[in-house]
Amino acid sequence: MAEKHISLMDQAYEAIRTNILNLTYPPGSQLTEAKLTSDLNMSRSPVRAAVKLLQAEGLIVSGYYKSMTVKPITAKDVAEIYQLRELLESSAFRYIFITDRYEEFSYRIEEKVVRMCATANDIYQWELADTNMHLEIIHVFDNERINRIYENNMSELIRMGQNSVKHGMDIPQTNENLKRMVLYMRENNYNAAYAILRDDHFTTGKETALR
Repeated sequence: MAEKHISLMDQAYEAIRTNILNLTYPPGSQLTEAKLTSDLNMSRSPVRAAVKLLQAEGLIVSGYYKSMTVKPITAKDVAEIYQLRELLESSAFRYIFITDRYEEFSYRIEEKVVRMCATANDIYQWELADTNMHLEIIHVFDNERINRIYENNMSELIRMGQNSVKHGMDIPQTNENLKRMVLYMRENNYNAAYAILRDDHFTTGKETALR
């Protein structure tokens, strides 16, 4: 079977999006077609089409005279995203225990934590793994609408998470804390397990996301 052809527009979209998510293009930074075509070594046509998609997603915002800016992260953004996370994940984490699925989810979450440990030296890859760990928690609801709400905000979560690491969140310590959380889950110790999730990911994460 022939390999699926990936268009130049798709390649440009993935490259620019990745550069936004891994903070190569930081929040609030100015972009131009000339810069993007140079960075990607592409013509303007696929780059322009990719930019339109990223504008539709909200990762690039337009200004006067067709200026382009990587969407900034404001204090309001951080407050809203972490409020959403806490509402969804707190309920989901509690539901894991209410439905006696704590052992099952301890292994499912542990699999994501292993990936986090393996990527500890790469902030971007670690944050991708961390976001997937959190997504695993809300999968307990088996609710596609809830999944979409979370996934629609993943770009912001990934960017905010990297800011948290750069401003004080300690990756090795967080990984060790999550390992303990998994063990508490296996013991059906909801209070101890949730305290780690709350302190590391709702409190420290929020406090360090925008310094």
